[in-house]
Amino acid sequence: MIIFKILANMYITLLGPVIAGIVNSLWCKCGALRRLQVPMDGGKHFIDGKRILGDNKTWKGFLGYIILNIICMVTWGFICDRTGLENYNMFYQNVSNSLINNLVIGSLLGLAYGIFELPNSFLKRRLGITPGKSVSGFTKLFFVFFDQADSVFGCVLVVCLFAPMSVGFYMLYVVVGSITHIIINMLLYVLKLRKNMF
Repeated sequence: MIIFKILANMYITLLGPVIAGIVNSLWCKCGALRRLQVPMDGGKHFIDGKRILGDNKTWKGFLGYIILNIICMVTWGFICDRTGLENYNMFYQNVSNSLINNLVIGSLLGLAYGIFELPNSFLKRRLGITPGKSVSGFTKLFFVFFDQADSVFGCVLVVCLFAPMSVGFYMLYVVVGSITHIIINMLLYVLKLRKNMF
């Protein structure tokens, strides 16, 4: 029974970033604000001659994470307030469910989501993995998990700022979040909203 309560707390706490991540993938595919659809690395190469991040990490996507996380956090905070779910939302253990707090939390979640994806892209470019493509063997297994876990590491770190937790609980949170991310990617692939399942 305790594990179900823990899982409920996790999902209720980070439902905003989950929804923001899904909507951001759709946002990046739409034709709006094409001027922001430019690589964050400006097309520049690292000292090894390979791109720093690649074409898939754009300013449109990065800003989308921030803006959409703010919108989702403010909306979810309002819903939590009206339904009593704020008692299960870890963000509200030590701070009130207020507009200003939700704006700050949403901003931090969006920044963490976007920033923690960058090292993964940097590493893939060093290994010569084409942006948006998968690889085979053990490397594929590693990146299937890491592709989902990178943003989760960041978002759970934001939760830690508001609700301190043990290292063990943090890692459990990351594993649960990563598995959830994998399942969502599979559903998006089936719905033809994603090019690759992983």
